[in-house]
Amino acid sequence: MSTIYIFRHGQTEFNRDQKFTGWLDAKLTDLGREQAQTIAGLLVDKVINLAYQTRLSRSVETLDIVLKSHPECRQRITDDRLIERSYGDLAGLTHQEVINGLSIGTYEQWHRGFYDQPPGGESFADVENRVMEFIADLKTQYSGKNLVIAISAHGNSIRLFRKIMEDASIEETCSWSIPYDKYYEYRI
Repeated sequence: MSTIYIFRHGQTEFNRDQKFTGWLDAKLTDLGREQAQTIAGLLVDKVINLAYQTRLSRSVETLDIVLKSHPECRQRITDDRLIERSYGDLAGLTHQEVINGLSIGTYEQWHRGFYDQPPGGESFADVENRVMEFIADLKTQYSGKNLVIAISAHGNSIRLFRKIMEDASIEETCSWSIPYDKYYEYRI
């Protein structure tokens, strides 16, 4: 049985400023690096055989920090099926700008509605489809191999990863906040 440790990248400048980030490449803040170091400390005594990241620097830098204590990790894979949800036309706007320009109801639909897509962006349901494909591939490749896999991902891809792995409801999934300084553990 293989073990998965999945965690969110540390806080970015956009997270700090309450901006929709999506596929934009926001950099970690000093606090974000500290949060990544917290994850590294939680995983320091684990053996990590391989690791996944997305192309975005916040995922890469967080994984860099975590893997400093893991010279045994010989394989690092970039897979954008775990990339953050695309916010389309909202990317780069603050949450308040969207609320002021439209309404709190529209903001809430686009921010936490499961099937609602912001203009040019993805819904949680869209993200779930690509994360489901990623999980299926993980199971095919690594189930029963006795490996430990670290995954540096994003809040919304982790939200859907958890939904699938925990068989959670849509309501529960939409209510979750994914912390920057905690990991989730699963077995496949």
